[in-house]
Amino acid sequence: MGDICQGVEAIFQLLFDELKLSTNASEQNCLDVATRLSQEVARICAESKRIQASGEVDTWATALARHRLQQCLHYYKLGSKRGRVELHSTLSAIVYRYITPPQTQSSYQARLTLIEDFLQSFYMEALNAFRRETQLPATYQPRTLLQLAEYMAFSERYGKRRIPLPGRRNQQLIILRAQTFSQQQPIETPVDIERAADGGSADGDSPWNAASMQQVREQMVAQEPEQPEDSLRQAVVAELMTYLEERKQTDCADYFALRLQDLPANEIEVILGLTPRQRDYLQQRFKYHLIRFALSHRWELVHQWLEADLERNLGLTLQQWQSFQEQLDPQQLELLQLKRKRLTDAAIAQALGCTITQARKQWFKLLEQAWEIRNYLVSGQGASSDE
Repeated sequence: MGDICQGVEAIFQLLFDELKLSTNASEQNCLDVATRLSQEVARICAESKRIQASGEVDTWATALARHRLQQCLHYYKLGSKRGRVELHSTLSAIVYRYITPPQTQSSYQARLTLIEDFLQSFYMEALNAFRRETQLPATYQPRTLLQLAEYMAFSERYGKRRIPLPGRRNQQLIILRAQTFSQQQPIETPVDIERAADGGSADGDSPWNAASMQQVREQMVAQEPEQPEDSLRQAVVAELMTYLEERKQTDCADYFALRLQDLPANEIEVILGLTPRQRDYLQQRFKYHLIRFALSHRWELVHQWLEADLERNLGLTLQQWQSFQEQLDPQQLELLQLKRKRLTDAAIAQALGCTITQARKQWFKLLEQAWEIRNYLVSGQGASSDE
């Protein structure tokens, strides 16, 4: 027992020192968070038969502590607004395919609305679990940025917990919750994630209507304006999702939602219920549609987001841009100049003496060439003209 206490003390000091060094939080705030994290690590190590049997309890404890610290600091550095967006995106990707609008055609927007409703109730469940497991009072609300980061990191871990099922199977807790939600569709007023940070009763004994939630959202936006790159990214994601849905590529849309979170291939296979071979085939099909979308369907939006639009020479350096133009024939050069003048496809086709389809195909090829130069020459790998 003495060794365990000594280990907890060492873990606490490690966490406390790192929090003081890496955040602007008060010393008391760092002390409280470090205490809760070190106690959680001690509990996990004490209850895990695998860790106890390993003979390396201290090594496990240090690794777990650093993992939790890294998660907490990740959300802290993102800040209140972007941290919420990150958590929401991470959890949305996990439950995306498990929540489907009942008795209606499953559209991307309809599914997003249901996911939003589901996650708002899940955030309150996670907050209650956080209070319970850290022995905090039922009235506790995360109010400082560090406390909010601690809660969001816990919410992510809580959602990803593996729950044992019959037949030696297991499933993530949030997926089980999502499946139940999708089947039952409870009619409840959604509780915004901001409520967890800014107050409100866990027992639902105070009113929290749509007008109140809207005021909170508006205030959050007013306090922390959305970054231009964020809105561009969201526009690209929404456009690509719509593109895939319109072409009946819902499995590609599901795959894309998971890839947005940089999930490993094996986790994507489990979530989508695919074999490695099926997942690889889906990945190749998605890449095909992604290229069509990026270089043809909405090339301007994508290239603006990548800071590779025509105003920035398609993302090429001055030397690469000059070399790129030298490889073009007279008609391609004219096409490039017409595009820079922002003429319509019809006007460009008329100027080049070809059909609109032919002009678009030519432009697709030019963008593809520039794409290869950016992705291969810049990295020093080289790009063959045959690719």
